[in-house]
Amino acid sequence: MSDPVISACSYILVHVPGFVRYGSKPSREIADHPGSALPVIESHLRRFEEVVAYPPNQVFIGNLAPDALNEIEQPWYRHPLPDASQWGPYGEIFPEEVLLGLMKLADDFDLVEIEKEAVPLLQSSLQALPFWKEADLGKIGPGVETARIDEKIESSGSLSLYCRGRRVGCINRQHDRDDNLKAAVLMENLLAKASGTLALNNLLKKAAIPAREIDLILNCSEEAVGDRYNRGGGGLAKAIGELCSCLSATGCDIKAFCTGPLYALLFAFGLVKSGLYRKVVVVGGGSLAKLGMKFQGHVSRDMPILEDVLGGIAFLVTENDGESPIVRLDGIGKHDIGAGSSQQNILELLVLKPLDKMGKKITEVDKYAVELQNPEVTVSGGSGNVPLANYRMIGGLAVLRKEITRPEIGRFVQKHGMPGFCPTQGHIPAAVPFLGHAIDAIKRGDLNSVMFIARGSLFLGRMTQLSDGLSFLLERNPGLKE
Repeated sequence: MSDPVISACSYILVHVPGFVRYGSKPSREIADHPGSALPVIESHLRRFEEVVAYPPNQVFIGNLAPDALNEIEQPWYRHPLPDASQWGPYGEIFPEEVLLGLMKLADDFDLVEIEKEAVPLLQSSLQALPFWKEADLGKIGPGVETARIDEKIESSGSLSLYCRGRRVGCINRQHDRDDNLKAAVLMENLLAKASGTLALNNLLKKAAIPAREIDLILNCSEEAVGDRYNRGGGGLAKAIGELCSCLSATGCDIKAFCTGPLYALLFAFGLVKSGLYRKVVVVGGGSLAKLGMKFQGHVSRDMPILEDVLGGIAFLVTENDGESPIVRLDGIGKHDIGAGSSQQNILELLVLKPLDKMGKKITEVDKYAVELQNPEVTVSGGSGNVPLANYRMIGGLAVLRKEITRPEIGRFVQKHGMPGFCPTQGHIPAAVPFLGHAIDAIKRGDLNSVMFIARGSLFLGRMTQLSDGLSFLLERNPGLKE
């Protein structure tokens, strides 16, 4: 059977200042401090132009290499890139009105109602995209009167939707006795669907393949679509595929906390290798709950709130095309249930064990992609520099293997690591945002191999004390054999 390759990648960001208030942390603070928390949040939100010019976001969509961040003075939010573009080789940064319009297109149950005055803005924002037909845009409808929105919010448990600093509509709950169908949960799920749709449509455009050629869609978002009888039952993969006209595909959702994207890719690799499917898409939409997660640390330092974007990712896994880097299926790393959860144990399983199987040294891998959270977000929030900590631990393993000396750890980190550049969207930073950069660098001959490592905190769900993790290696494609 043919070796699998990742033949195309897609990365999108959506600037959503109007939704920051609904992130888990901001919404709790607003409830605890009515009248004071929300004005503070609103006064620290960024403009769309600032989000586009923010250097880590330019890395995310492919206009900058990650290592270029080492040459930009920090804090990065004070050093915007001149003439930055919202379009990049891997994707796009979208304004909020695009997502709101797409939420309405993605709404099959009259969850979203838009005020009449806002309809032209949402329609025009979607008309600028190549993905939608006029018939699709008609689904936004004529809009409703402001009085109806007022009534829904005051008496029916609906939540306001905002854009450009004003209310433009609401999202409704769908059942009076089912908390899984209340407005806040449906908003979270619909945002994941809409942002995942943007990522998948962008992937199909970049890969230049018809949507009908996709066989299987695996969704790795962090939502929990369901009802009171089956919380988290799923279905978002097929929902996203339907909206993207992948009419010949089936799909399901993969859940594994932050390791979700790597599990989904692993399943895709195996299914393509087996010959069961030829073209498999892995897609992940954004996480509403993570918006503004560290906002208090940002505000206390008079920083803008940097967690004001939803991320979206999508990858196309196919049979060997003779060009795209191959996945070494003989070198998959996994965190065994019986292995314990110490940091060293986890990294030994995810790094050393697969490298030993492939006969490679730690220093023979050109780059390691780990959890790539933007340190400008996490350090100010008290979580430290996550990528740097991981790279130092991998360097420590190289010291134990006598591949480098302890004073050389800093040089190892500089050569084999990279600065974090991803929004703190849970599954989004889990190594895979470097896939696009890695594939291009390997094709150019700048790199020979890259290892991708992701870890998940299963203990957060209170069902086990275990952690989780997966890794895989990409290598230069030797070409198709006769």
